[in-house]
Order: sequence, then C-alpha cells, then structure tokens
Amino acid sequence: MKHLRNCWYMVGWADDVGTAGLSREILGKTIFFYRLEDGTPAAILDRCPHRFAPFSKGERDGDVLVCGYHGLGFDRNGHCVRNPFSARIPAGTDVPVWPVVERHGILWLWAGDADRIDQNLIPDFSFVPDTPALRSVRGYTLMKAHFEYGTDNLMDLSHIEFVHRGTFAGQGIIFQGEHSIRQEGETLHSDWWMPNITPPMVAQGLVAAGETVDHWLRMRWNAPASMRLDVGACPHGAPESAGFDIPQAHILTPANEHETHYFWSASRNHDIDSAEADAYMLGLFREAFDVEDKPMIEAAYANVRGKDFWGEKPVSLGIDQGGTRARRLLESLIAKEGAHG
Repeated sequence: MKHLRNCWYMVGWADDVGTAGLSREILGKTIFFYRLEDGTPAAILDRCPHRFAPFSKGERDGDVLVCGYHGLGFDRNGHCVRNPFSARIPAGTDVPVWPVVERHGILWLWAGDADRIDQNLIPDFSFVPDTPALRSVRGYTLMKAHFEYGTDNLMDLSHIEFVHRGTFAGQGIIFQGEHSIRQEGETLHSDWWMPNITPPMVAQGLVAAGETVDHWLRMRWNAPASMRLDVGACPHGAPESAGFDIPQAHILTPANEHETHYFWSASRNHDIDSAEADAYMLGLFREAFDVEDKPMIEAAYANVRGKDFWGEKPVSLGIDQGGTRARRLLESLIAKEGAHG
C-alpha cells in the first residue's frame, strides 16, 4: 500500500486528545496520541518493544509514558528512560514517534521525513474554530472503504441528487448547473455554478418569492485528501458578497488499505449560540454522511475491494473528473516522491 509520505494527515479534532490520550490506526500503524504536561501534542507507536503491550493501556508519570505491563518508561522521543528492574536500558528499546501539530482545532501528523517537515503544507481550515460570526459543528465516522473512494464521492457532488434525497437533494439544481475543474499548483478545484435558479433549500429566505438566486458549490482538494467545500448563494446577478458563503471541512485519512477516518465540519452564520441549531445540523449531517453516503461508498468499494481501480475500467461521465483528477495528481505526487527517494 503506497501513500504520500511528505504531507500532513489529520488524526483527529484537537479536543479528541485529552488527559487519557487517543489510540488510532493511521496508515496501517496503531499510534498513541497524547499531550505533554504543557499541552503539546505527541505521537508514538502504541506498542511497547518488550512484549508489545499498548502504551494506551499504561500510565503517565509527567511526560514519561509508563507501560502498564512491565513498567518500562519512554519519553516523547520514543527513548526508553526507565527500567524498573535495572539501571541498564536494554538495546533495541527505541519506539517510532511522529511529529504532530495542532492548527485550526485539528491535529495533523507528519508521515514523512523529519528533515522535510513543512508546516506551510497544512491546508487552511481556519474557519473550523468558532468565531463571533461563525459557528461550526463537527463529526467523525469510520468508513470501511479505501479513502480515495471517499474522495471520488466528495469531488463529484452530482451524487447529491440521488444519494441525499432525504437531506441535501437539490430539487434537480445540479442538472441546471455548469461544472468546472481547475488546478492551481498542487491544489484542485471542482466547482458547480448554478445561476438564475429557484432558491434551493440552503438558500430559502435569501430572496423574495418568485425571485431567483445564483448558487455555487466549490470544492478545494489538497493531497492526500483534505477538502474544503464552500456552499453559497446570492440574489441573481448581484455580487456574491450580497449573499452568503458557508464553508465545510471534509478530511479523509487512511486507517489502513480498507478503512478510512472521515472527519467533517459544517459551519453556519446564524443562530450562533443556539443549541437547537447545533442539534439540527448535527442530525442533518450525520444522516447525510452516516446513513446516506457511508453505505453507498462502502457497497461500491466492496464490489472491487483489493482490485486495481483503473484495471476495473471505470466509466467516465464527465462530471466525475474531480475524483479522476485527484487520483491522477495523487499518483503523480507519490511517484515524484519515490523518484527522489
């Protein structure tokens, strides 16, 4: 299983890692995420080198992780610093660790070469933390599918007319729209523009009865699978600033070859302090992602599990070029990385 290494993978929301820490499989390795006493996040392979007990079942002594099986202690760099049976530290006790950075309420793990860490490669999700003008709800689900099948789903939003009939179905608005793909450096954009249409559900109340709106769905993709979706609308012919543009985060991280961590957030610019609005949005998005998207993606993947995607000769409909381009760009980035060792 080849993955892009010199990049950042989301491992969880920042508040997922509290006093107890978090054990999570990332790229086929079970990693223990925890915080040092000063709050700095850290990550270590969740396996003591003695008899392979998980550190997540152990204890903490300040910043030292103490294995709950035989009491070996390890520092943030993965070095064994305590042997309760001897002053001697046995050979072969170093444990792999990973750099972790907290930004925008998200924990990111650098999976590649330590001397190539570049925090500028963390995509901008600055809208996720709440502000006086924007309130976000967040969620997580584990999908039993390769992560690129989730990317296909998100980069081709035409599926909302069929999969999301109970939530986001747009009364056929996709069929009135224009789809475009553009690439800026290593960033892909898969956008829908729907001008002069009857207001869809998301734009109800924006204009008076009988008037139309211009509506857009804009998806930004950064490798390996970090996506931002902007959902917006304005009165037909008016500047976009006369309407609204609400961002969502859709970030996929491979747990392993056949499972994916799917993290999402959705924002709103109204009812900022409303618990009822929070509950409504959480219910709506959980229905959309857990009940509608997840079973379809998992069923599609089950049909080709373990097989080469291109070898199965997927048919192109044109509107699915977002996912296709993302797959090809990711492949080229992995090949480029391999060519440079």
